[in-house]
Amino acid sequence: MNVSARSADPVQQAWVLMHRFVEAHNRRGELAAALGFRLGGGRGKILFQLREGPATLRELADANGVDAPYTTLIVDKLEAHGLVERRPHPDDRRRKLVTLTAAGHAAIATADTILLRPPPAIRELPAEDLGQLTGLLTRLLEADAAAPEEPELSALPPLDS
Repeated sequence: MNVSARSADPVQQAWVLMHRFVEAHNRRGELAAALGFRLGGGRGKILFQLREGPATLRELADANGVDAPYTTLIVDKLEAHGLVERRPHPDDRRRKLVTLTAAGHAAIATADTILLRPPPAIRELPAEDLGQLTGLLTRLLEADAAAPEEPELSALPPLDS
């Protein structure tokens, strides 16, 4: 299905344009160069979740909808880069808490500096337009938080060819 930005469906058109803008300002390569490795494969998501504080492997697995062995692989890779460490859980020594290291905190600060830097097109918007954009995005985020989960791809009806 080839959907152009000039789709007759205004919802589809808005989504295509928003997606194009975000992808045009993708900074994954810049981030990988700054860190010396990529944060793909769930590593970035888990790293940023640990910003809130230590978590067990089970908590990380549940929060990301993945199994414990996969979470262990992700944490192993983060640990190999010196970004996290496993510590004994204070209430149950059989469990481990995954926590950020100083290097992990520094990596998050670097990522925030790179990923949260607004593109020139946004910085150059007039104040009124910027206020409208901020208002619209806030409403979208609020609506998204209140909306039920989207169905799994396998539960969707097949696309017509």
